[in-house]
Amino acid sequence: MDRKPRRILLKFGSGILTRPHANALDDKQFRRLTADVAQLVRGGCQCIIVSSGAVAAGMRVVGLKERPVDLTTGQACAAVGQSKLMHLYASMFARHHLNVAQLLLTHSDLDSRTRHQNAKNTLRRLLQCKNVVPVINENDSVAVEELRFGDNDRLSAEVAALAEAELLILLTSVDGLMDHAGKRIPMIVDVADAARFVRTETSRFSVGGMVSKLEAVKLATAAGIPTVIANGRRTGIIPRIAAGERVGTLFPAQAEKADALT
Repeated sequence: MDRKPRRILLKFGSGILTRPHANALDDKQFRRLTADVAQLVRGGCQCIIVSSGAVAAGMRVVGLKERPVDLTTGQACAAVGQSKLMHLYASMFARHHLNVAQLLLTHSDLDSRTRHQNAKNTLRRLLQCKNVVPVINENDSVAVEELRFGDNDRLSAEVAALAEAELLILLTSVDGLMDHAGKRIPMIVDVADAARFVRTETSRFSVGGMVSKLEAVKLATAAGIPTVIANGRRTGIIPRIAAGERVGTLFPAQAEKADALT
């Protein structure tokens, strides 16, 4: 990334939006993450959020302590939790005089030429409003792809391409991709090289993992979008990444790979 990105897609996974030992959204995390996004917006960036967390937000209402394993209950939790999720985003961004716009998408929406263009037009118009932050989630009450596997990782890459983002940031609960000694790998030029470092664990409230994130990285970098995987619980991580600081693991866009190798 030779210049500061103007349009950034940020993906917040369930693992960084929920309290570590409770089936509830983490207000402190929302306060910090929205403050970081607001800082970027004030600096002239256009920010789009792809957010998980609807299932976790609805679990307490449905009476669950663990993420549901059956699809119908998961969809019910998402239906209950989506409004709670958006209310929290709205209240936190209001502190910074920003509004939120909710978009619920499915992969079918993005596969359809007409609906793809409609979504693109809507995003473009929302980004023209300097005081609006689009918040996108999969329509979990009717769709199943990200609910079963992915935690919105793939959706974030697809939306990044749709929005012609200049940077995709995947925030998770680890510092990036780790080598076998447990040390962070600052940059990986070829996504295929990353597979040997993957571990398969996920958190109690998410269904994603490094495998699904690397699939998202592959899609995004192929579309010309550099991608960073980083720890969403680190203070100030978002503006640091946007400023070009080497935190997390950077995956250059395919167009940048030849430069990285020379």
